[in-house]
Formats: sequence, C-alpha cells, structure tokens
Amino acid sequence: MDKKFEDLTFIDDWMFQAVMHEPGISEEVVERLLHVKVDKIVYPELEKPIKPFYTTKGVRLDVYLKDDNRVIDVEMQTYKHDAIGKRTRYYQSMIDIDSLMKGQDYSELLDSYVLFICNYDPFEKEKGIGYGLPCYTFKNTCAENSQVPLDDKSIKVIYNASAYESVKDKKVRDFLHFVMTNDPEENDFCKMLFDTVKRLKEDEDCRSDYAAMNLHDRDIKKAAKEEGILEGQQQQAIAAAINLLKMDKLSPGEIAQSQGLPLEKVLELQKSIPVNA
Repeated sequence: MDKKFEDLTFIDDWMFQAVMHEPGISEEVVERLLHVKVDKIVYPELEKPIKPFYTTKGVRLDVYLKDDNRVIDVEMQTYKHDAIGKRTRYYQSMIDIDSLMKGQDYSELLDSYVLFICNYDPFEKEKGIGYGLPCYTFKNTCAENSQVPLDDKSIKVIYNASAYESVKDKKVRDFLHFVMTNDPEENDFCKMLFDTVKRLKEDEDCRSDYAAMNLHDRDIKKAAKEEGILEGQQQQAIAAAINLLKMDKLSPGEIAQSQGLPLEKVLELQKSIPVNA
C-alpha cells in the first residue's frame, strides 16, 4: 500500500531523493558520513539508471554525485535486502562500467564510493543478532598481509542508524538519530532537513509528482503480475500438451486448439518426446 504524501519523512525513497536534490544538502550528507571534503559537485542525478547492455540487469541508483576526484552513490535502505554485500558489489561494477563506456581508461577511473544508509543493522553474526556497529567500511586489502592495499580506489561504507548512540562524532550521531527518529532535536542541519521535508510536502507540484510516480509504479507491478499469470498459464498449457502427446489420442492440431498453443509449438514438443514415452 502506497504511503500517503503527507506521511512521508526524510527516509522515504521519493522524499529522500527530493531533499538530496536541494542545493548543498547532498554535499553536507556526504562530507558528514564519508569524512571527505567535496569539491563543487555536478548536480546530483536522482535514480540514475545504468544498463550498459540490452541483456544485462540494470540498476537505479538513489542519488549519484560526481566531482573532479570521485563518484559517489548514496542509497537509503529502510527494509532488509538479502546479500547486501553482493548488491554493493554490483552497484560498484555498474558505476565503473558507466564511466568506462564514456571513453575513460582504467587509469582514469575516479575514486568510487558506494554509501548505504540503513535504519537497521545489515550484518548478522547469528540469526536475528547483528554486530552492532554504527558504521561498516570495506576496502580491498591483501588476505596474506592486511597492510598491502589493492588501491583500486573503491570504498563501500554502510551505516547502521539503529546504533547511533554509540557514534562518537556528534555530526554523524545527530544525523543517524534523525534517520531513526525523524526528530531533528537541536541540530541545525537536521532541522534544515526536517524543514525541507515540510516545505516539499506543502508544494502541490511535489504532491502531483509523487502521485504520478505511484501510479507509474502500480502500472509496472500490475503489468509484471499479469505477465507472470500469463507465463504460468502458458506453462500449464505446455505441460497439458505434453501429457496429451504421450497419450497419443489426439492429433497435434487438436492439442494445439484445445490448449490455445501455436501448432508449431506442439510439433516442437512432439519432437522432444521419446518414441516409447
């Protein structure tokens, strides 16, 4: 069920992307969470699609930023995903392919960050029990000697906002607290985020955009469901046709007509059935 527009908070997909598109906000979030100084950023692309080849699985990045030295993908995660490590790996590979397809050489690849902000602990040491760290940072190093870096300029940073109380850095702690509670308290930046959400929710154009997005998403889900139903029906028809062919009681034409299948398909199925079946 779609969330009502007036109930949206900073961490909801549509609102997160809208707020991050406001001038200066993306830079501040990145600088707080990655502890890097960001140069002037190319205006962030929201839900940037990357699908390099027709046959590959594409990816839509929540917020994609780029400056002279690095590319940064920022993702807000409010529900658990399976295999978050493989998800970050795939996002990373798509970012690199996107850059190389624009004519860059390997040596020209920029420093790359995949930043996930989760309102839960994404890593479990045993079922239902997480490691409890507020931040998990991953870099590629040598297994035989951890002092040897691969130096591929690729970093994955995953925040667990539910552990905000254990963060020593006040700016990070306040931000993660806001992610978890929607309460900006006395933090000026979090107040700005809260006020930005409030202002956007009073904008009728934003309301219309959100309604249009939900309608589009519902249409996609409906089409996918209908396609799944049709595919299931076709599989049932094929299974029935195979059984009828094995019984050898009806002609291929009669089977095709009774199961709603093309005659060519039934003849193809007939060839795949052993003579003594």
